[in-house]
Amino acid sequence: MTKPRSQLIDVNETPYYHCICRCVRRAFLYGEDHLTGKRFDHRKEWVVERLALLSDTFSIDVCSYAVMSNHYHVVLRIDQHTAKDMNDNVVAKRWRRLYHWPLLVEKYINNKATRAEANKAKSIIQTWRERLHDISWFMRCLNEYLARKANLEDNCKGRFWESRFKSQALLGEAAVLTCMSYVDLNPIRASIAKAPEEFDHTSIQQRINKIKPPKVAKKMKAPSKDKRSPVKLMPLVKAKSDKHPNAIGYTLKDYLELIDWVGRSVRNDKRGAIDQKEPPILNRLGLNTDEFIDHVLTKNEHVHYPCATGPLDRLKELAAHWKQNFIKGQYSIMRIYHTAKA
Repeated sequence: MTKPRSQLIDVNETPYYHCICRCVRRAFLYGEDHLTGKRFDHRKEWVVERLALLSDTFSIDVCSYAVMSNHYHVVLRIDQHTAKDMNDNVVAKRWRRLYHWPLLVEKYINNKATRAEANKAKSIIQTWRERLHDISWFMRCLNEYLARKANLEDNCKGRFWESRFKSQALLGEAAVLTCMSYVDLNPIRASIAKAPEEFDHTSIQQRINKIKPPKVAKKMKAPSKDKRSPVKLMPLVKAKSDKHPNAIGYTLKDYLELIDWVGRSVRNDKRGAIDQKEPPILNRLGLNTDEFIDHVLTKNEHVHYPCATGPLDRLKELAAHWKQNFIKGQYSIMRIYHTAKA
């Protein structure tokens, strides 16, 4: 039985969620329709440009993303503290990036409202504040925009997405790093890129481009429409100036080493040849090396995503919270995670 989104997404259990959305039938986000010969590469820009706007508007951090031919992945972190700390003016101005203000709010922001009008306007703004840290609204603003734009281009009506987006709770840092690796390596897993930095419209390429030396940057081909605003990615390490924790606590060097190691393993006949170069990050996370690789690099395009993943003790706590006996996927989780410590 399908669970209500309010139960699947609970910031008290975890602020991190892996969201997946797939196009219906033969609709495309990117690539070539071999039946008609029509290419859809330009739609990748739609996704990234919209993600850039939403990541700068919502109080939701984008940890990683990847735009594939008929689906996309995004790992999100809810930052409700920032949304609650914003004053009414900031909340209203952020919301206006996406929707028009009602006249009542316009009068309140311009200090022209009566007391009764101001109270009503504050109530409306409070609703917007709640939406700005709501993943369902984040995904709605992304998917509805893309569907309308694609249907207009295709001169058709109806569903563009096969179903509501799927969400997977990530319980603990180990689960977050595992999922981020899985998302960033999707192009390699699908055999459409040979290295993480070669495939446009992924968060890993964006992170690499940010630290790339100027000489290297000139030699490498720049992605199309490079003037667009980048997606605002969650920092991996918390800055000292940050008022609220919004990172997983591992350096970019650690993360790139992890991505490079797993990415190379898919092109090696013998997995054991690189065991001696196993990144220290895997030891700290308590992950089983071989099972981690199998999970991140699975080639099954129709893989079933359990509603939550993470160390077994966290999974049992979530099942108890949901008043269930268990959550599916415990066997694979026991193989991936050595310990219950996340």
